[in-house]
Amino acid sequence: MAVLASVATAIAAELSALGDWGLAGTRPAQYKSDIVADEVAVEILTAAGFGVLSEESGLHHEGRELLAVIDPIDGSTNASRALPWFATSICVVDEAGPFVAYVVNQATGRTYEAVRGRGARRDGAAITPSSATHLSGSIIGLSGFPGRHLGWMQYRVLGAIALDLCAVADGSLDGYLDCARSNHGVWDYLAGLLVCREAGAYVGETAGRELVVRTLEERRSPVAAGTEELLRELVAAHGGGAAE
Repeated sequence: MAVLASVATAIAAELSALGDWGLAGTRPAQYKSDIVADEVAVEILTAAGFGVLSEESGLHHEGRELLAVIDPIDGSTNASRALPWFATSICVVDEAGPFVAYVVNQATGRTYEAVRGRGARRDGAAITPSSATHLSGSIIGLSGFPGRHLGWMQYRVLGAIALDLCAVADGSLDGYLDCARSNHGVWDYLAGLLVCREAGAYVGETAGRELVVRTLEERRSPVAAGTEELLRELVAAHGGGAAE
């Protein structure tokens, strides 16, 4: 956890010195903030003995026992517009799956941590999710828009799935739905997934697919809720398959 926190701190230092937050011109939707954050993150993580799977630079040291799955800047479009909802998201995976997660909102400094089997914390304090069981009384975070009202009380489209999932974990949101098919890479959601699970929230995939993957190519559509009942309502309303 200390190594992951040091990565986030180093990224924050790089961002504080960044003069141009615009597009890098390297590939679609890659920003200059993404590149500088990735460079310092990969350097620290590989020196500490981790393999790395990063959205920005791919797979490093594939054969190492622990793999750090990282989105150096989740919500980089928000960051480029000075919208304070963007994060560094890191999940360490071992042979049993997600092991340690660290997510920090780089605009506010709020942190989320989770260790498999040991619960989840926000800024050091234990968190629990919402107890909402029905869409009609729930506030739901969305990625994209489903094209129709799914029965929620209210919705928010915030633009950074790592933080959106953590908001489900601490009860700020009752649920979350990725409205697109195969929209997110594992680096986007894996740390948030572990934070949710350790907080007691439920996470699934709208088409019932496995969320824990170790490749750059596969994409998923996560869904999360504070209760199993609400998760099922979200999946059914979206028209997806089974939930985990």
